[in-house]
Amino acid sequence: MQPFRISDIDNSQAPLLDHLIELRARLLRAFMAFAVAFGVCFYFSGDIFAFLVRPLTEAFPPGQGRLIYTKLYEAFFVEVKIALFAAFFVSFPVIANQIWAFVAPGLYAKEKKAFLPFLIATPILFTMGAALAYYVVMPTAFHFFLTFEGNKGGLKLEALPGTGDYLALVMQFILAFGISFLLPVLLMLLNRAGIITRKQCVGARRYAIVGIFIIAAVATPPDVVSQLLLAVPLLALYEGTLILMWFTERSEAREKAKAEAEVPAVVEGGSAAE
Repeated sequence: MQPFRISDIDNSQAPLLDHLIELRARLLRAFMAFAVAFGVCFYFSGDIFAFLVRPLTEAFPPGQGRLIYTKLYEAFFVEVKIALFAAFFVSFPVIANQIWAFVAPGLYAKEKKAFLPFLIATPILFTMGAALAYYVVMPTAFHFFLTFEGNKGGLKLEALPGTGDYLALVMQFILAFGISFLLPVLLMLLNRAGIITRKQCVGARRYAIVGIFIIAAVATPPDVVSQLLLAVPLLALYEGTLILMWFTERSEAREKAKAEAEVPAVVEGGSAAE
């Protein structure tokens, strides 16, 4: 039995300590980027909130819309939440870059080439989903919600949304659509990892449709319009991902066949030379 030596522990821990030191440096840079972005966004939180409230302003008749707050500190914390929300989006490129810089050295060239498109596609798809929510879904939903104003039983029914409630609703819309639009990234990652195939996704299409409508019902406010406006694009993204899988699997099969055809040629050439 070989004796246990302390030097063995020290030698084995040296690379780990280097990785931990690098991880700490990467996390610190990401946090600093987020902190700077938060400070800038908090300074412009009023302008950001004015941008977020525009769909509601346009849904009201001219000059009739208003937001209220019933707690003295509510307006302040709304601006803090807005700054946090916006700071994450502003600092995300730096955070993603730090994550990539830490992970990339441990990947093979082929793995880097496969992973990098997903890292680029994630913010693009999220932004597309958030833009759909802001420019299409929110105005449509707010117009629908405000149709319930009027006289009910001799009393005036008026919408008086609170700032905190409105911000929560806007964040729900943006996050629901942004995260849902990452469906192609998830499916393609699972496909590239060999966990699922295009054939399995095609066979499970009916279950995927049911799942998409369940996600739309849970992620959006409880109105049919918002649910359909999320479900329909998700169905289109699902079908588009199946097409992309078909091209990817076909390209991989072609490369595999080419590699298998080259191996016998190399072997035969080596035999002839002998």
